[in-house]
Amino acid sequence: MAPVPTSPSSSSSSASPRLLHSNSSEWNAVVQRNIKSSLLLLLVLSTIFVISVLYTSHSFGSTAAEEGLTQQSTLVVSGRLVPVEEDADEPIVPAENNVASEQSSPAEISLPSANSSSAPTASTAERTEDQSVVGVQVVERCDMSMGKWVREPKGPIYTNLTCPTLPDFKNCQKYGKDPGHLFWRWQPDGCDLPRFSPERFLDVVRGKRLAFIGDSLARNQMESLLCLLSQVPSLNGCRSSNVSYIQHGKGHSFIAKQTSMQAETPTEVYRDAYDKFRTWHFPTHNFTLMAMWTEFYAHAMPVLDADGKPTASFDIHLDRLNANWTSRLPGLDYAVISGGNWFFRVNYLWEDGRRIGCVNCREANLTDFGIAYAVRRVVRAALEAIAKCHECSGNNLVTFLRTYTPDHFEHGSWFSGGYCNRTQPLEEGDISLQSIGWELRRVQSEEVARVRERTGSKRFGVLDVTKAMMLRADGHPGGHYDKRWVRNASDCLHWCLPGPVDMWNDVLLQRLAQISTTPLAR
Repeated sequence: MAPVPTSPSSSSSSASPRLLHSNSSEWNAVVQRNIKSSLLLLLVLSTIFVISVLYTSHSFGSTAAEEGLTQQSTLVVSGRLVPVEEDADEPIVPAENNVASEQSSPAEISLPSANSSSAPTASTAERTEDQSVVGVQVVERCDMSMGKWVREPKGPIYTNLTCPTLPDFKNCQKYGKDPGHLFWRWQPDGCDLPRFSPERFLDVVRGKRLAFIGDSLARNQMESLLCLLSQVPSLNGCRSSNVSYIQHGKGHSFIAKQTSMQAETPTEVYRDAYDKFRTWHFPTHNFTLMAMWTEFYAHAMPVLDADGKPTASFDIHLDRLNANWTSRLPGLDYAVISGGNWFFRVNYLWEDGRRIGCVNCREANLTDFGIAYAVRRVVRAALEAIAKCHECSGNNLVTFLRTYTPDHFEHGSWFSGGYCNRTQPLEEGDISLQSIGWELRRVQSEEVARVRERTGSKRFGVLDVTKAMMLRADGHPGGHYDKRWVRNASDCLHWCLPGPVDMWNDVLLQRLAQISTTPLAR
C-alpha cells in the first residue's frame, strides 16, 4: 500500500496528532469512494455476464432439444435381411417396382430406398398420426411410431381366460405358447403411451360407430379391441391387472391376482354367412363396433384355372372399388383401414376393362408393376372415395390408415415348414432397410398426406405401427392353435391375443382421445 501522505509544511518524520488524523480521514474518504465505484462497476459487469450466460444457455438448449427431436424420429437399423413377406397360401418373392416412383410434394414423407444407407426419418406428412388440429393450426404431439419394446412386469390388462370373444386361432396360451411374449410394452421415444383404459375408450366413443376395414389383420385388431373392452371375471372372480400363470392342459393360462379394469360385455348383432362382416354393440355406451372385409379395397375376382376353379391369384380392378365396404360407410363416425399382405400373391391389374399388367407374375408379355405401385393405387382410390362420400359428411367421418405389418416366417412359409419360434422381441439391428415393409409404409403415409392436402381436410390420419411390429417376431401363433381346423401349418402373420397387436388399440385410443378434446377442421 502507498504511504500515507503528510502535510506539505511538514518536513519532519513526525507530525502532530491533529494533522495525522486530518490526513487519514481524507484518505479514508478517497478509498471509500474508490471502493464504491469499483463495486458498482463490478456489479454492472456481473449483470452483463449473467445475462450473456443465460442467453447462450437458452440458445444451446433450444438447439439441443431440436437435435434430440430429430434423433428421436430416426430409426437406426442394419442392412441384414429379414424374411420376405409371404402370402397365406404360397411363398412369393416381391418383384421390383418397374414403374418410376411418383413425384413427391415437399410435405410428403421421405424414407430410404432399399439401397439407401441412411435411416428413415419422420417428416411432417409422416407425423399426421401424432397431430391434433385446432382450427387450421396443427399442434405437434409425440411421435408414437418410433420407440422400443421394454419389459412390462404387469403383463396385459386381459387374459385368455377373461376374454369371452377370444377365437381359438388367437388363443396361443391355450395351445402351449410360452407366455414370455406378453410382458412387453411399446415405449415411444420422448413420451409415454398410456396403458389401455377400457373405461376411457368407451367414454370417448359413447354414441359412436367405429369400423375396421381390411383383411384378416383388420379383424385381428377388432378382436383385440373386443378383448380389451369386454372382459369377464377370471377363475378367481377378478379381472386382470397383475397376472400369473397356471398350467392348463399342455398350455399356459392366466390367473388374475387382483381386480383392475371394469368393462362392458357387448352383444353381437350381425354376422354374415362367410364371417366377413360382423357388428357388435355396447348398449350401456351405445357404441357400435364393426369389421368390414376387403382384401384389396378395389373390386377383385379370383382367377379361374382350366377347370373353372378359383386359384390363389386375383384380377384387381384399380378403377373400381369394392361396394361391399364403401356402401357401409354412411353412418360411421370412425374408420380404420389397413391392408397390404394380399398383394404378395401373383395378381393381375386391370383398368378401363383391360389387363394392364401384374404383380409378381414374371410373365414375358406383361409388365410387373410391383407391389408398392398396386398398393398406392388402391389406397389412393379408397381414401378419395371416403373423402367424396357425401352421405358421410353429415357425421364428420374420421379415417385412420394403419400402416403395413409384416409376417415373420423363417425357413419356409405356411405349409412348407416355415416357423416363428422367437421368444422375445428382435433387436433393432435385425430390422432391414431392404424390407419392402418400409416402402409400403412410405406409400401409405404419402397417400394420407396427399388426400389431406388435396381436400384440405384434417380428418385423415395414420396409425403408424410398422416399426413396432417388425420387432415382434415372437408375437405370432406359429403352431399354437387348434389343429382340428388346420394341420401342418404355422401362422406367422396374425397375432396372439393377448399380444403385441393390443398396442394398435393403445395408439388408436390416444388418437381418438385427442380428437374428442380438440375439434377437427374440415
